[in-house]
Amino acid sequence: MDWLTNPEIWVAFFTLTALEIVLGIDNIIMISILVGRMPKEMQARTRLFGLALAMVTRILLLLSISWVMGLTVDLFHVFGQGISGRDLILFFGGLFLLWKSSTEIYHGLEGEDETNETPKGGGQFIGTIVQIAIIDIVFSLDSVITAVGMVSHVPVMVAAIIVAVLVMMAASGTISEFIDKHPSLKLLALSFLIVVGTVLIAESFEVHVPKGYVYFAMAFSLAVEALNIRMRRPRAEPVHLSRDIPGQ
Repeated sequence: MDWLTNPEIWVAFFTLTALEIVLGIDNIIMISILVGRMPKEMQARTRLFGLALAMVTRILLLLSISWVMGLTVDLFHVFGQGISGRDLILFFGGLFLLWKSSTEIYHGLEGEDETNETPKGGGQFIGTIVQIAIIDIVFSLDSVITAVGMVSHVPVMVAAIIVAVLVMMAASGTISEFIDKHPSLKLLALSFLIVVGTVLIAESFEVHVPKGYVYFAMAFSLAVEALNIRMRRPRAEPVHLSRDIPGQ
Protein backbone atom coordinates (compact mmCIF):
# COMPACT_ATOMS: atom_id res chain seq x y z
CA MET A 1 0.00 0.00 0.00
CA ASP A 2 3.02 2.29 -0.23
CA TRP A 3 1.76 3.60 -3.54
CA LEU A 4 -1.04 5.42 -1.66
CA THR A 5 1.52 7.87 -0.26
CA ASN A 6 3.27 8.32 -3.60
CA PRO A 7 2.56 11.85 -4.94
CA GLU A 8 3.11 10.67 -8.51
CA ILE A 9 0.23 8.22 -8.11
CA TRP A 10 -2.10 11.00 -6.95
CA VAL A 11 -1.04 13.27 -9.80
CA ALA A 12 -1.72 10.44 -12.23
CA PHE A 13 -5.09 9.79 -10.56
CA PHE A 14 -6.31 13.38 -10.83
CA THR A 15 -4.95 13.72 -14.37
CA LEU A 16 -6.60 10.49 -15.47
CA THR A 17 -9.89 11.47 -13.78
CA ALA A 18 -9.91 14.79 -15.65
CA LEU A 19 -9.09 12.97 -18.90
CA GLU A 20 -11.89 10.46 -18.34
CA ILE A 21 -14.37 13.29 -17.77
CA VAL A 22 -13.24 15.07 -20.95
CA LEU A 23 -13.37 11.84 -22.97
CA GLY A 24 -16.81 11.13 -21.50
CA ILE A 25 -18.39 14.40 -22.65
CA ASP A 26 -19.26 12.89 -26.03
CA ASN A 27 -20.77 9.94 -24.22
CA ILE A 28 -22.93 12.19 -22.01
CA ILE A 29 -24.16 14.22 -24.99
CA MET A 30 -25.10 11.14 -27.00
CA ILE A 31 -26.83 9.50 -24.03
CA SER A 32 -28.73 12.75 -23.33
CA ILE A 33 -29.90 12.92 -26.94
CA LEU A 34 -31.00 9.27 -27.00
CA VAL A 35 -32.79 9.57 -23.67
CA GLY A 36 -34.41 12.88 -24.69
CA ARG A 37 -36.82 11.03 -26.99
CA MET A 38 -38.17 8.89 -24.16
CA PRO A 39 -41.10 9.73 -21.84
CA LYS A 40 -40.15 12.23 -19.14
CA GLU A 41 -40.70 9.79 -16.32
CA MET A 42 -38.17 7.34 -17.81
CA GLN A 43 -35.43 9.76 -18.80
CA ALA A 44 -33.57 10.16 -15.49
CA ARG A 45 -33.58 6.41 -14.78
CA THR A 46 -32.40 5.52 -18.27
CA ARG A 47 -29.69 8.20 -18.24
CA LEU A 48 -28.25 7.01 -14.93
CA PHE A 49 -28.51 3.38 -16.03
CA GLY A 50 -26.65 4.22 -19.23
CA LEU A 51 -23.82 5.96 -17.37
CA ALA A 52 -23.63 3.09 -14.86
CA LEU A 53 -23.37 0.74 -17.84
CA ALA A 54 -20.54 2.89 -19.20
CA MET A 55 -18.70 2.59 -15.87
CA VAL A 56 -19.14 -1.20 -15.77
CA THR A 57 -17.99 -1.47 -19.40
CA ARG A 58 -14.81 0.49 -18.73
CA ILE A 59 -14.00 -1.43 -15.55
CA LEU A 60 -14.53 -4.79 -17.27
CA LEU A 61 -12.27 -3.70 -20.11
CA LEU A 62 -9.65 -2.62 -17.58
CA LEU A 63 -9.80 -5.96 -15.81
CA SER A 64 -9.15 -7.65 -19.15
CA ILE A 65 -6.17 -5.46 -20.06
CA SER A 66 -4.33 -8.20 -21.93
CA TRP A 67 -7.34 -8.74 -24.17
CA VAL A 68 -7.77 -4.99 -24.75
CA MET A 69 -4.14 -4.54 -25.68
CA GLY A 70 -4.39 -7.61 -27.90
CA LEU A 71 -7.02 -5.79 -29.92
CA THR A 72 -4.20 -3.76 -31.46
CA VAL A 73 -2.71 -6.90 -33.05
CA ASP A 74 -3.55 -7.24 -36.76
CA LEU A 75 -6.15 -9.89 -37.51
CA PHE A 76 -5.92 -9.65 -41.30
CA HIS A 77 -4.74 -7.33 -44.06
CA VAL A 78 -6.72 -5.45 -46.70
CA PHE A 79 -4.71 -3.90 -49.57
CA GLY A 80 -1.61 -4.04 -47.41
CA GLN A 81 -3.36 -2.33 -44.47
CA GLY A 82 -3.38 -4.29 -41.22
CA ILE A 83 -6.81 -4.52 -39.57
CA SER A 84 -7.02 -5.18 -35.83
CA GLY A 85 -9.95 -5.77 -33.48
CA ARG A 86 -9.64 -2.19 -32.26
CA ASP A 87 -9.82 -0.95 -35.86
CA LEU A 88 -13.02 -2.92 -36.47
CA ILE A 89 -14.66 -1.56 -33.31
CA LEU A 90 -13.66 2.02 -34.17
CA PHE A 91 -14.82 1.62 -37.79
CA PHE A 92 -18.26 0.19 -37.04
CA GLY A 93 -18.64 2.43 -34.00
CA GLY A 94 -17.88 5.45 -36.18
CA LEU A 95 -20.42 4.28 -38.76
CA PHE A 96 -23.00 3.89 -35.99
CA LEU A 97 -22.33 7.44 -34.76
CA LEU A 98 -22.63 8.80 -38.31
CA TRP A 99 -25.93 6.98 -38.86
CA LYS A 100 -27.45 7.82 -35.48
CA SER A 101 -26.40 11.49 -35.50
CA SER A 102 -27.61 11.99 -39.08
CA THR A 103 -30.93 10.33 -38.22
CA GLU A 104 -31.41 12.54 -35.17
CA ILE A 105 -30.61 15.67 -37.21
CA TYR A 106 -33.10 14.58 -39.90
CA HIS A 107 -35.90 13.98 -37.39
CA GLY A 108 -35.08 17.23 -35.61
CA LEU A 109 -35.27 19.27 -38.82
CA GLU A 110 -38.30 17.48 -40.29
CA GLY A 111 -40.14 17.55 -36.98
CA GLU A 112 -41.77 14.21 -37.63
CA ASP A 113 -44.24 12.83 -35.11
CA GLU A 114 -42.89 9.48 -34.02
CA THR A 115 -45.58 8.64 -31.52
CA ASN A 116 -46.78 5.78 -33.70
CA GLU A 117 -43.31 4.57 -34.65
CA THR A 118 -41.49 4.57 -31.32
CA PRO A 119 -42.08 1.53 -29.08
CA LYS A 120 -43.40 2.33 -25.63
CA GLY A 121 -42.48 1.15 -22.14
CA GLY A 122 -40.01 -1.71 -21.82
CA GLY A 123 -39.41 -2.01 -25.55
CA GLN A 124 -38.30 1.60 -25.81
CA PHE A 125 -36.18 1.27 -22.67
CA ILE A 126 -34.40 -1.84 -23.96
CA GLY A 127 -33.88 -0.33 -27.42
CA THR A 128 -32.33 2.80 -25.94
CA ILE A 129 -30.11 0.80 -23.57
CA VAL A 130 -28.83 -1.33 -26.48
CA GLN A 131 -27.85 1.83 -28.38
CA ILE A 132 -26.23 3.27 -25.25
CA ALA A 133 -24.30 0.01 -24.76
CA ILE A 134 -22.88 0.23 -28.28
CA ILE A 135 -21.84 3.85 -27.72
CA ASP A 136 -20.31 2.94 -24.35
CA ILE A 137 -18.15 0.23 -25.92
CA VAL A 138 -16.95 2.54 -28.70
CA PHE A 139 -16.09 5.45 -26.39
CA SER A 140 -14.72 3.24 -23.61
CA LEU A 141 -12.15 1.50 -25.80
CA ASP A 142 -9.97 4.55 -26.43
CA SER A 143 -10.52 5.68 -22.85
CA VAL A 144 -9.23 2.39 -21.46
CA ILE A 145 -6.26 2.27 -23.80
CA THR A 146 -5.40 5.84 -22.76
CA ALA A 147 -5.65 4.86 -19.08
CA VAL A 148 -3.42 1.83 -19.59
CA GLY A 149 -0.83 4.01 -21.29
CA MET A 150 -0.83 6.56 -18.47
CA VAL A 151 -1.01 4.52 -15.25
CA SER A 152 0.39 1.12 -14.36
CA HIS A 153 -1.77 0.51 -11.27
CA VAL A 154 -5.16 -1.00 -12.05
CA PRO A 155 -6.77 0.21 -8.75
CA VAL A 156 -5.83 3.79 -9.67
CA MET A 157 -7.44 3.40 -13.10
CA VAL A 158 -10.60 1.88 -11.62
CA ALA A 159 -10.86 4.65 -8.99
CA ALA A 160 -10.39 7.35 -11.64
CA ILE A 161 -13.12 5.83 -13.81
CA ILE A 162 -15.55 5.55 -10.88
CA VAL A 163 -14.97 9.17 -9.81
CA ALA A 164 -15.26 10.42 -13.41
CA VAL A 165 -18.55 8.57 -13.98
CA LEU A 166 -19.97 9.83 -10.68
CA VAL A 167 -19.15 13.39 -11.77
CA MET A 168 -20.80 12.73 -15.13
CA MET A 169 -23.89 11.30 -13.37
CA ALA A 170 -24.16 14.44 -11.25
CA ALA A 171 -23.88 16.68 -14.32
CA SER A 172 -25.87 14.57 -16.78
CA GLY A 173 -29.28 15.87 -15.70
CA THR A 174 -28.24 19.51 -16.05
CA ILE A 175 -26.60 18.85 -19.42
CA SER A 176 -29.64 16.94 -20.68
CA GLU A 177 -32.08 19.69 -19.63
CA PHE A 178 -29.87 22.37 -21.17
CA ILE A 179 -29.67 20.48 -24.48
CA ASP A 180 -33.45 19.93 -24.55
CA LYS A 181 -34.06 23.61 -23.78
CA HIS A 182 -31.85 24.82 -26.63
CA PRO A 183 -32.46 22.91 -29.91
CA SER A 184 -29.65 24.78 -31.67
CA LEU A 185 -27.22 23.40 -29.11
CA LYS A 186 -28.54 19.89 -29.73
CA LEU A 187 -27.97 20.34 -33.47
CA LEU A 188 -24.43 21.56 -32.80
CA ALA A 189 -23.74 18.58 -30.54
CA LEU A 190 -25.03 16.15 -33.16
CA SER A 191 -22.86 17.82 -35.80
CA PHE A 192 -19.79 17.31 -33.66
CA LEU A 193 -20.76 13.69 -33.06
CA ILE A 194 -20.64 13.31 -36.85
CA VAL A 195 -17.12 14.74 -36.70
CA VAL A 196 -16.24 12.29 -33.90
CA GLY A 197 -17.63 9.40 -35.96
CA THR A 198 -15.53 10.49 -38.94
CA VAL A 199 -12.44 10.72 -36.72
CA LEU A 200 -13.10 7.21 -35.38
CA ILE A 201 -13.34 5.83 -38.92
CA ALA A 202 -10.11 7.63 -39.84
CA GLU A 203 -8.42 6.19 -36.73
CA SER A 204 -9.46 2.70 -37.80
CA PHE A 205 -7.41 3.22 -40.98
CA GLU A 206 -4.42 4.47 -38.96
CA VAL A 207 -5.04 8.09 -39.98
CA HIS A 208 -4.45 9.87 -36.70
CA VAL A 209 -6.31 13.14 -36.22
CA PRO A 210 -5.13 15.13 -33.16
CA LYS A 211 -8.05 15.13 -30.72
CA GLY A 212 -7.00 18.57 -29.49
CA TYR A 213 -8.14 20.11 -32.78
CA VAL A 214 -11.57 18.50 -32.48
CA TYR A 215 -12.05 19.50 -28.84
CA PHE A 216 -10.83 23.06 -29.49
CA ALA A 217 -13.28 23.45 -32.39
CA MET A 218 -16.03 22.02 -30.19
CA ALA A 219 -15.23 24.35 -27.28
CA PHE A 220 -15.00 27.38 -29.58
CA SER A 221 -18.31 26.59 -31.28
CA LEU A 222 -20.02 26.00 -27.94
CA ALA A 223 -18.68 29.34 -26.67
CA VAL A 224 -20.06 31.14 -29.74
CA GLU A 225 -23.42 29.37 -29.38
CA ALA A 226 -23.52 30.28 -25.68
CA LEU A 227 -23.12 33.94 -26.68
CA ASN A 228 -25.91 33.54 -29.26
CA ILE A 229 -28.19 32.00 -26.63
CA ARG A 230 -27.37 34.87 -24.30
CA MET A 231 -28.18 37.45 -26.99
CA ARG A 232 -31.49 35.76 -27.90
CA ARG A 233 -32.81 36.05 -24.35
CA PRO A 234 -35.71 38.51 -24.03
CA ARG A 235 -34.38 41.70 -22.56
CA ALA A 236 -36.12 43.72 -19.91
CA GLU A 237 -37.59 47.06 -20.88
CA PRO A 238 -34.98 49.80 -20.65
CA VAL A 239 -35.34 52.36 -17.90
CA HIS A 240 -36.59 55.70 -19.26
CA LEU A 241 -35.38 58.73 -17.36
CA SER A 242 -37.98 61.42 -16.77
CA ARG A 243 -37.28 64.75 -18.44
CA ASP A 244 -39.43 66.66 -15.98
CA ILE A 245 -37.35 68.66 -13.54
CA PRO A 246 -38.93 69.09 -10.11
CA GLY A 247 -39.90 72.69 -9.34
CA GLN A 248 -40.30 73.74 -12.97
